[in-house]
Amino acid sequence: MKNNPVRKLIMIPALLISSFSAMAADMSHGADNFYKSHKVTAQKVTFRNQYNMTVAGNLFIPKNLNQSVKNPAIVVGHPMGAVKEQSANLYAQKLADQGFVTLSLDLSFWGESEGQPRNAVLPDVYAEDFIAGVDFLGTRPFVDRSRIGVLGICGSGSFVISAAKIDPRMRAIATVSMYDMGAANRNGLKHSLTLEQRKKIIEEAAEQRNVEFTSGETRYTSGTVHELNENSSAIEREFYDFYRTPRGEFTPKGSSPKLTTHPTLSSNIKFMNFYPFSDIETISPRPMLFITGETAHSREFSEEAYRLAGEPKELVIVPNAGHVDLYDRVELIPFDKLTSFFAEHLKGDDK
Repeated sequence: MKNNPVRKLIMIPALLISSFSAMAADMSHGADNFYKSHKVTAQKVTFRNQYNMTVAGNLFIPKNLNQSVKNPAIVVGHPMGAVKEQSANLYAQKLADQGFVTLSLDLSFWGESEGQPRNAVLPDVYAEDFIAGVDFLGTRPFVDRSRIGVLGICGSGSFVISAAKIDPRMRAIATVSMYDMGAANRNGLKHSLTLEQRKKIIEEAAEQRNVEFTSGETRYTSGTVHELNENSSAIEREFYDFYRTPRGEFTPKGSSPKLTTHPTLSSNIKFMNFYPFSDIETISPRPMLFITGETAHSREFSEEAYRLAGEPKELVIVPNAGHVDLYDRVELIPFDKLTSFFAEHLKGDDK
């Protein structure tokens, strides 16, 4: 008989999150989205993906890095609809503080990266951006091409899984507050979306293509609400507190605050054909780490990915933490766990 693999479930202590406020940003538990490290140097960089589109990123290099040798590196991706300045830069700098070379990037069609129309949904290209990030890091003389990891936050968690399935150069894969953007759009949270509702969404998007093909106005969908009222849901309030207050609000140059987090209506249905967890077990034996909040509305996605993934794998549940809490609350985010995970799995042959 085969021995059953040991599945690791780690509970990390955390404090209870305070209530949401529509009037002022909730800066509790060390919310620090715009963290600036004095231990690293930051460089704006650009590189081309395989479709010859320019991807923009920030390269963070520890000031004490020995650049005469090859070092481990990590590509970090932002939440879906966000930009690198929201959550990704924070994680990239915190990991660079621990000695890793890190690269935060804007997904194509978002932020400073190329792609038209703006805010378009194209999951395959999103995954390609992470793969191109590995290409770029591999050309840095101080980076060991065989020791590159990836980290995806929220929707980028599903994109890095999609990328890792076809790029074995990604040696260690971690996700935080992951959203399976395919399942979320097909089924809704907790499978709350009916087939009839799904078909109606698809029909609406198809009709919008008719409008846009004849030069009609572009429409946008989902994303974070711009106002709260007495009927606003807890999830709406959670995202509002990050994206619509000084806690995490950021509008890229040349963009509009009204479009922040909102994908185009006609392209968003491409997520319906996105199945990142299909064949996720083929990533094994490369290690995977899934981090989610105990009270996160997105917890189901990390648990499902963990269930399907091959060994080695770990599931970390942060007690009393919600989905967005893990975007920027440094007193809750398990940076020690991320550091030890990447340190263990990106170590050199001589370590």
